[in-house]
Amino acid sequence: MGQVTVFSGPERRRRWSEEERLRILSEAFAPGACVAEVCRRHDISSALIYAWRRKLLDAGAAQEAEAPDALPTPVFAEAVIDGDAVPVSAAEHPAMIIDLPRGKRLSVFAAASPALVAAALKALR
Repeated sequence: MGQVTVFSGPERRRRWSEEERLRILSEAFAPGACVAEVCRRHDISSALIYAWRRKLLDAGAAQEAEAPDALPTPVFAEAVIDGDAVPVSAAEHPAMIIDLPRGKRLSVFAAASPALVAAALKALR
């Protein structure tokens, strides 16, 4: 005869409603938000957040007309040109400076090859 083990108590797997998922996703991917902090706050893994986002985006691609507006759509960053800037030699100063979240900064010099710049930007994505 076989042995049967009965576990009683709370279920280990948590269930999230669609409204909770959308609220957590919009919180995690809001401008300036840190996904890891949102995951810690809600006690979930970052893999789950990205799985929820992928499912939402896949559902949006399949049903574009009914896609919820929970996640912001990607937009181009505004470029600001300083008209009062003093011209300097290209070898000394970067041609482009990109300020990233959390105080990081990417400097691109004029001598950088397009492939190198593309690889750096792809790595930051």
